[in-house]
Amino acid sequence: MGAKTAVLIYTDGHPADLLRSTPEPDPAATAALISRTNPAWDGSTTSPGNLDDYIYPDQGVAYAGSFPGIDVLCDQQVMVGRPSQVPAHLLRAGTHSGQVILHAMHSGTDWFAYAIWENGALLRSLSLSPATGVTENIGTPLEFEHPYWAGEHPVRRITGRPDKTPYALPFHPVELGGEAALRALLGFIIEGRRRDTDIDAQAIHLLGFPIPVTNPITQADIQEFMRTHTRTRYTYGPDGNLVPIEE
Repeated sequence: MGAKTAVLIYTDGHPADLLRSTPEPDPAATAALISRTNPAWDGSTTSPGNLDDYIYPDQGVAYAGSFPGIDVLCDQQVMVGRPSQVPAHLLRAGTHSGQVILHAMHSGTDWFAYAIWENGALLRSLSLSPATGVTENIGTPLEFEHPYWAGEHPVRRITGRPDKTPYALPFHPVELGGEAALRALLGFIIEGRRRDTDIDAQAIHLLGFPIPVTNPITQADIQEFMRTHTRTRYTYGPDGNLVPIEE
């Protein structure tokens, strides 16, 4: 499957604290969450799963869980190229929405995006890939980003395959998203070496729901997105803020 995520979290605290000792998801509250995020859902269900296996579900199915203090929605419809444009009905869908966290990535295109809303206000949004550069950069970079922008995780060329074209970014987006961001934001990783402090995503049980696919994402859509979005490269300025690099 590779490193892929499509998850929206509605929470009243840090997800790791609330998910560490979660009970089973509340079926009625979880079904209500699916109804609000997928109005065309017909009320049917499919086999349950867990957060590790279904953080990136197939199109046509969503996995979700409503727990004390936190709602979890895994659904490909949250994979928005510019997180600031996540539909309003998705942001309002959770019953625990003091903070809403988006984490989405796809290793096939080395794309990663995340965003955080606090009481409805967008605090931070980042979306980037080598094909498009930085397509969205709103708010102050969080601490887990700093080593990547500072060049501490450089893209290394493959021995024997010299590439004359410089990589468009100072790091692989999925490397940032797959370990640093996922661990910092949600308290776990899906690939790589786990730490003792990481929660076990396989222990987070979710319920499954078939949902209608009204606008399926195709490879052509991905290519069109790459073609039509302007690539912008960033670096740190003298004041410590990110500034665009003039091409």
